[in-house]
Amino acid sequence: MGIVYGYCRVSTKGQAKDGNSLEGQEKTLRENGAVEIYSDSFTGTKITRPELDKLLGLLQEGDTLMVTKLDRIARSLIQGSELINKLINKGIKVYILNMGVMDNTPSSRLMRNMFFSFAEFERDMILERTAEGKAIARLKVGFKEGRPKKFSQKQINHALELLSINGGEHSYRQVEDMTGISKNTLIRENNKRKAI
Repeated sequence: MGIVYGYCRVSTKGQAKDGNSLEGQEKTLRENGAVEIYSDSFTGTKITRPELDKLLGLLQEGDTLMVTKLDRIARSLIQGSELINKLINKGIKVYILNMGVMDNTPSSRLMRNMFFSFAEFERDMILERTAEGKAIARLKVGFKEGRPKKFSQKQINHALELLSINGGEHSYRQVEDMTGISKNTLIRENNKRKAI
């Protein structure tokens, strides 16, 4: 009889909704018989998941790969179908707790494809809503693309003044310690002003 391996994934380290935290997933997997558990903290859109890759290298015929939900192991129909089909063809069971055990029966294949289609559709809808939100935000006065600035222009000016007081008696490192504005930001701002 093979080993039951569990796999957990979170999009962010702080994710804790609906039992999706790493701790919540691990607890559920152990309660359902997982002996060894591997986990990653990456988004489903990223291709590299080192712990999953490590686990996939360990799995042998007769083993079971267990996950709490379909979206823990894959987010797209193509990626998910390929992975699960490859495992099933090697004689490895895939047990998705909220769906059941995946095997090579026609009904399992139908269910698998149906659920992956819904997962992909849901992700596409989220991306579409995000794009719509950005488009609406761009119409607002004062909209700027990217992250909001961490420091105000007044704070930057003050930091640059500290650098130039008494012929520059403060180093970039000292000003960084006093203001919290990074050396790189200060150098960039200083060079920008010199170029004007």
